[in-house]
Amino acid sequence: MANVQVAIMMGSKSDLPVMEETTKVLKEFAVEYEIKVLSAHRTPKETSAYAEGLASRGIKSVICGAGASAALAGVVAAHTNLPVIGIPIDSTALNGMDALLSTVQMPPGVPVATVAVGKAGAVNAALLALRILALHDKALEEKLQKFKDDQKKKILDIKLE
Repeated sequence: MANVQVAIMMGSKSDLPVMEETTKVLKEFAVEYEIKVLSAHRTPKETSAYAEGLASRGIKSVICGAGASAALAGVVAAHTNLPVIGIPIDSTALNGMDALLSTVQMPPGVPVATVAVGKAGAVNAALLALRILALHDKALEEKLQKFKDDQKKKILDIKLE
């Protein structure tokens, strides 16, 4: 993985079924990533150190998935200037509402782009990271446009009779 551009983090291994939706999209677009389990609460020093070293290794954006108090994206955003995208995971009795509020309610100066709860958010997090990368990658921009065109065609081709 010499050209890793996206770091994917999750607070627990139990988040993997959701986060795999992110990896599927990145693979489809042939964008290299690395994936780690690091917890804002159980491994705070390791999480901070990892986040602080991302930019120097050429990472361009970070995707963080976490449930419950969902502090991971905010902690990472506090330790890097890279764009951080938070995916609230629906892993508690509150069906992700707790994670959504924890991820989206960041204080001024610590931005986290927050996507939908669960698997839909995981797909959109990957697509948002790809859009960020495409700002400086014409070939990726063209792949994203083809993706959008294909989605449009699928809708327009629906026949209801």
